[in-house]
Formats: sequence, C-alpha cells, structure tokens
Amino acid sequence: MSPKRVDKPARRQEILEAAVRVFARRGFAASRIEDVAAEAEIAKGSVYLYFDSREEILHAAFEALAAGSREIVGRARTTQAPPLERLAGLIRDVITSVTVSPELARLLLDLYGSGAREEGLPLHMAEIYREYRTAIAALLAEAVAEGSARQGVGVAEATVIVGAIEGCLLQWIIDPALPINELAGPIAALCVSGVR
Repeated sequence: MSPKRVDKPARRQEILEAAVRVFARRGFAASRIEDVAAEAEIAKGSVYLYFDSREEILHAAFEALAAGSREIVGRARTTQAPPLERLAGLIRDVITSVTVSPELARLLLDLYGSGAREEGLPLHMAEIYREYRTAIAALLAEAVAEGSARQGVGVAEATVIVGAIEGCLLQWIIDPALPINELAGPIAALCVSGVR
C-alpha cells in the first residue's frame, strides 16, 4: 500500500486557518503550536513541516491579509467605471474581505489591544491605511476632475471614509451580532453622497 499523498499547499492553508482561529480565540500570547496542531487535527510535528514558529504563522496570516488589501486597491484603481462607483466598490470589497475571515480581524485587534507596537507586528496597519487613503484620495481627485465630486474633496475626506469603514468593522468585531454585510451598502452610499 502506497503512502497517502498530501496536498502541501492545501495542508499549509489548513494549518494557517487553524492557527488564526486559535490565536483569535486564545490570544496570540497564550497560544502554542500544540494548540494549533490540535485545532488542525494533526500532529505537532506536522505543523513544523510548514512553519518554523508561531511568529512565522502570524507573518503568513498577515501577508495574506495585506495581499488581499493590495488586490482591493488595485481593482479600485484599474476597473473601468466612474470613480465614485469604484469608491463604493472598494468600500464593499473591504467589508466583504474582513467578514470572510473574522478571526483574523479579531486577532489583529487582540495584538493591538495587548499593547503590541506597530514595529513589532508582522502587518503594518499604518502602511495599509496609507494605501487605502491614497487610493481613495486618487478616486476622489478623478471624481472632482470629471465633475461628480465637489471641489476641494481630497485626503481629509479619504481619511474620514477609511474611518467610517474601520469604525463599523470595529463595532462588528466587538459585537458580532451587528449585521456588517448589510451595512456595506449604507456605508458606501453615505460616503459617496458626502463627497458629491
């Protein structure tokens, strides 16, 4: 009988998802590789075939989040639609991407809440927020140029839009009963109408 073949990329993803669930539930500081292995229903040694440490798992999880953010920003910049429609799409995409992996959002909140400094985290949220503000400000500049947004709309409004998105996501992380997916439309509508 030949040994069972393992789909290595799929197994790595399973371990990563199990780790994020454990880190979100227990907190990163209190989690151990043994906990991750138990959640993934594999031997502890199997985790080490894919990741050298908890920190490497955390880096991988946040790299996936950052890659998703870059994809959303890229789509908003390149889609052939009016700028305010692309802005509304970006808002909806951000909310959808976070709600697909609520454990990762909770983990991020846990790390920041535990006093972790930005420099010590594998995901630099200041950089991600800057990318979002820059992309939104560019969309707003396009909208001003075509006459669909009022003159003077720019970086300050982009910052407020990011704050509206993040504020609603934070409420949802703290109160999971909040129907966040139902709020994507109203958030987009309010933000877009506020710059017309």
